[in-house]
Amino acid sequence: MPTTPRARARARTMNDIVRIGREHLASNGASALSLRAVARDLGVVSSAVYRYVRSRDELLTLLVVDGYNALGDTVDAALRDASDDPIDSLRLLGRTVRHWALAEPAHYGLLFGTPVPGYSAPAAETTAPGTRVIVALQKLFARAYQADLLIPPAREVRVTAPLAQSFARIRDEFQLDLPDWLIARSVTFWVGLFGAVSADVFDMYGVDTFADRNELFELHLDALLDMLGYHG
Repeated sequence: MPTTPRARARARTMNDIVRIGREHLASNGASALSLRAVARDLGVVSSAVYRYVRSRDELLTLLVVDGYNALGDTVDAALRDASDDPIDSLRLLGRTVRHWALAEPAHYGLLFGTPVPGYSAPAAETTAPGTRVIVALQKLFARAYQADLLIPPAREVRVTAPLAQSFARIRDEFQLDLPDWLIARSVTFWVGLFGAVSADVFDMYGVDTFADRNELFELHLDALLDMLGYHG
């Protein structure tokens, strides 16, 4: 927490800039973000904003981090009240991601939609918040595996040495004790989950194709859990 009046004032201003940036993101889209427009709504001259945020790309990074943390906080809050069953928690996580995305389509689009031309998110600032949901997924996969809820494939999964090294780095990074087949399936689960959410948020289905998208999403979750190896 900021401890001096100047630090507290700066923190308030930064919060206001991010809040106004979120509003502009929702109304105008990421490509149209403008520090001048943010300054206008903040009630200051544009040069004053540059003392806090040096460029449009820096504002985008603030919004990316804000979005990842908002999604991560929402998922963490939901899982705190979840049952001890990791499969139920995986379903809850999936539903929570979808509900947040449908409620925050502009923010979700910034994180998982079409890249903003000319912008590249700096890994040093965005990787940790950007992997919060992935970390939560991996922990649930590990719990399900340790509880013998996931059936391994009938045919042995073989991966090349370079990919095996990638899997080993994932095990080390997340401190997981998972076999290669489950790491491969966990990636498929993650991609499938966000693909299903994106299809809904970005209306890839078309308006009248499916009568009940909530039910459709539950079927997606069933299929992803089947793929993962759950046959409860």
